[in-house]
Amino acid sequence: MARKQSDYLAALLADEPAEALTNTPPVPAIPERPRGTTLLNRETALARVTSGEVRQVTQLLLDPARVRIWPGNARIYRDLTEEGCRELIDSIIAEGGQKVPAVVRRLEGDATHDFEVIAGTRRHWSISWLRTHSYPEMQFVAQVANLDDEAAFRLADLENRARKDVSDIERARNYAEALKVHYGNHLTRMAERLKVSKGWLSKMIKVANIPDAVIAAFASPADVQLKPAYALAQLLDDKAMAKAIESTARDLAREQMARRDQGVAPYPAADVLRRLLGTPNDPGTTVSQFTWTTPHGRPALSIQSSNRQGVTIRLHAGSGAVTEELVEALREALQHLEAQGRGLQR
Repeated sequence: MARKQSDYLAALLADEPAEALTNTPPVPAIPERPRGTTLLNRETALARVTSGEVRQVTQLLLDPARVRIWPGNARIYRDLTEEGCRELIDSIIAEGGQKVPAVVRRLEGDATHDFEVIAGTRRHWSISWLRTHSYPEMQFVAQVANLDDEAAFRLADLENRARKDVSDIERARNYAEALKVHYGNHLTRMAERLKVSKGWLSKMIKVANIPDAVIAAFASPADVQLKPAYALAQLLDDKAMAKAIESTARDLAREQMARRDQGVAPYPAADVLRRLLGTPNDPGTTVSQFTWTTPHGRPALSIQSSNRQGVTIRLHAGSGAVTEELVEALREALQHLEAQGRGLQR
């Protein structure tokens, strides 16, 4: 991160009444000094802390097992992996521990946890992983803040905006939930509090409504980007269109699974969107599951759709199939359609 976590917290709460950060042993409190303060100004700095003009920040060394993740964060903890956190894990090892503290708040009435993470989910996961993989001495470094849920949401959102690995669909659904829970479904107030445009926030909320069945058509939820996903969300407002799109999405999901099983790269997001956005709004249109693959497991030909106007066949680039194989694949595809009563002679 470009700035220290304390800078994020200070920026977030700059327009609110001062909220003291919890000063808890075992690490002595270190005052946040304004720019230009040096050791020669130590007495002045301490006086500023005593007067409340400058907040004190306490960093704690915690057992991550005693710290849970706040459910209001956009990042999905169960989706974190060693591969996804590898860069952070290597950095923690190289630096001899976690250097950027997470932000947590104290819990009451929870026998198994003392704190919950507001910002720093990946750091918590990485330290937990390291403790079970040859680094049992690693501690989770955190600073404690007194925050209500709405302020906690804004802090978590502020950090996630600096992270490229939080997908648009994760953030969109997080915003949709926060709109109900923290802002009483008042979009304008939420936009003002987050300091984002109302139009952009409205699009995010719209994208949040895309069903899981449609998201499953993509190789990963991270492939669902705001701009194209918004166009898809708009089409889903039409009930007939939504039914057709969901049918196409189910076929795509099956095809993606078949490709994974065959060790073939999944369809890229652009191809998935093209098929979903190009779904015909025609009750007579059906998509027949058929894909012809080469002996090497690469798809060469597949049926895209079949309706009264005709059949759409896709020839896949890079399959390695020669002309004779493609002719045979087409023959099998037509036989498949005939067997289902969807042939060209109907």
